[in-house]
Amino acid sequence: MRRLALAVLAAAALAAGAACGGAGDEAGVTTAGVTTADRGPSLLTGTVRSIEGEPVPLRRFLGGPVLVVNTASRCGFTPQYEGLEALYRERRAQGLTVVGFPSGDFRQELAGNGEIEDFCRLRYGVSFPLMAESAVTGRRANRLFRAIAARPGPAGEEPSWNFTKYLLDDRGRLVARFAPSVEPGDARVAAAIEQVLAERGL
Repeated sequence: MRRLALAVLAAAALAAGAACGGAGDEAGVTTAGVTTADRGPSLLTGTVRSIEGEPVPLRRFLGGPVLVVNTASRCGFTPQYEGLEALYRERRAQGLTVVGFPSGDFRQELAGNGEIEDFCRLRYGVSFPLMAESAVTGRRANRLFRAIAARPGPAGEEPSWNFTKYLLDDRGRLVARFAPSVEPGDARVAAAIEQVLAERGL
């Protein structure tokens, strides 16, 4: 019964959020620097909380490329969870980590962490790390998104909408920012990840 209820919830959530796809949907990819020396300091410092409420030192994600995504359960882009999970499963053996940061900043997230986790795990089979719901824009943004927004240049802009994606290298430095409309399976995402993997440790 619980799975059925969640399926109904998911369908209603996606229907309610279907109109959100066009908001903040800038085209293309913005890169932050062309060499490792231009990427600035590591952004993977300090601690955040997992969706289960456990402390997560961000340094845990050092050592491979990290795709950071602000997510929401009631957005037209919510089906990208499926692509993010597929990307994670395809690339995690190479060192890629996908990290989801659920956020209600655009008023399209569910009520609490438990509900969000159930939705993601049961509806989309998400196995990549999910953090606790938090702000990703403005003064209340969590520490990682504040650090991203503090980086110079367009790649460091705060999310314009749900499912903005930021690629960090193996040292936690910002490499690229992908618009919400750029699917996780997009060739440009794959190329950026391949570049980070090729230069890992340089």
